[in-house]
Amino acid sequence: MSQAEGHRCGARILLVEDDPPIRRFLSTTLTARGYVVEAVDSLAAARLACTGRPPEVVLLDLGLPDGDGVDLVRELRGWSQLPIVVLSARGQEEDKVRALDAGADDYLVKPFGVPELLARLRVAERHASRGGAEEVAWTWTADGHAFGLDATRRRCWRRDGDAEAEVRLTPTEFRLLLCLARHHGKVLTHVQLLREVWGPQHDGDVAYLRVYLGQLRAKLEPEPAQPRWLLTEPGVGYRLVSADGG
Repeated sequence: MSQAEGHRCGARILLVEDDPPIRRFLSTTLTARGYVVEAVDSLAAARLACTGRPPEVVLLDLGLPDGDGVDLVRELRGWSQLPIVVLSARGQEEDKVRALDAGADDYLVKPFGVPELLARLRVAERHASRGGAEEVAWTWTADGHAFGLDATRRRCWRRDGDAEAEVRLTPTEFRLLLCLARHHGKVLTHVQLLREVWGPQHDGDVAYLRVYLGQLRAKLEPEPAQPRWLLTEPGVGYRLVSADGG
């Protein structure tokens, strides 16, 4: 197995998908890569599976015969932080935002490629393996450029080639970057970011995000107009790519 496809051997996945061909294809594909897959076709069966022996990752379709998958996301978030990756034919921005705001970790629109699914699963697994452990420092690298963030020391730095320098961030820039870093690899919606960085009274102030993301890109990205780390999910939110390349 290649390094790019590596994952924790035997990770248990609950696949909730009511379309038989898709369910069979995903089950076969993931099993061939070493995952242990339990496949169900309804919300009722998914609830039983989650309360019996909870999986390590949930792959969840939204359009199920006995209800909306978003309802299951909300229920699970009431007692669990297990990673949930939505797989849905609903590609509208409002559908993505609704699922992510409910607590889903990621959202893939059908049809999608197997490499992309595996990459999103690797990110979900890493989040699960961290458990309650709080990371305090991260480094991002690409093509001879890098930047790093140390939460404890409140330090940010940037390296271009052999030249390294401290990056001065305003308190708000630091809070925003720290929020994205703690969830690196995961899409965070506008509302999630606004609530965590500015507070619930600023739910609708998306302009704040655009301004501050632009400032962070100008300070950290080698080419701010073509960001490689601080990515926009159009109409949904932002993602800071995974620090370990997933």
